[in-house]
Amino acid sequence: MLIRKLRDCPEFIAGDGTQLRELLHPDKQDLALRYSLAQAIVPVGQVSIPHALTTSEVYYILSGQGEMHINDETCRVEPGDAIYIPPQARQYIHNTGSEPLVFICIVDPAWRQADETVFDPV
Repeated sequence: MLIRKLRDCPEFIAGDGTQLRELLHPDKQDLALRYSLAQAIVPVGQVSIPHALTTSEVYYILSGQGEMHINDETCRVEPGDAIYIPPQARQYIHNTGSEPLVFICIVDPAWRQADETVFDPV
């Protein structure tokens, strides 16, 4: 049995500028998973850097308020929202609220740096 506690996962700044804690990744644990699972935080007033993955991604909003940008679409997001981001979509998220925007990221197949393109900040 593997149980990962968020507090035990080191925080780092991801390529899109979010504060990230990676919980599960098949390249880092001996797991039969296709996907990776992480928690991301965008501080108040901040925006993640536009990026695209060759893989699909899902965000699940835990707390905070924001605007999700996928290609030419923009939509407000709040706790309880699940957002599907298709492969190759240019995406970023903006914290428009008064508290950190916290969300879970699921990338399938698992995130790899080679699968990500980071664009100029907005």
